[in-house]
Amino acid sequence: MPRVKRGKIHMKRRRNILKQVKGYRWGRKSKVKLAKTAILKAGTRAFADRRIKKRTARALWQVRINAAARIAGTKYSALINDLKKSNSEIDRKILSELGAKYLEVFKAVVEKVTTKK
Repeated sequence: MPRVKRGKIHMKRRRNILKQVKGYRWGRKSKVKLAKTAILKAGTRAFADRRIKKRTARALWQVRINAAARIAGTKYSALINDLKKSNSEIDRKILSELGAKYLEVFKAVVEKVTTKK
């Protein structure tokens, strides 16, 4: 059997690990053993923080909708209840955009939903 030299693959793997930790502090950016653990920890935080990002975005939408709803003469909980009763397909993200940028359209939506009772 011929001899297999694996230095090329070994160096490629180490190079890729060090590329991922570029910009990290202290030895985590240059030492492979520390870089591996840094990548693992960063990956788990990134996974969790993607969910937290969605959670905070939804909270912002709720605040925006409530502020616009108060201007339109109702409140958040009543508006959402009316939307559900009228089987409206409009979601919170779109409602918050309407409330923040297009208040007249938001008021029209509120008027239409609340008159359907």
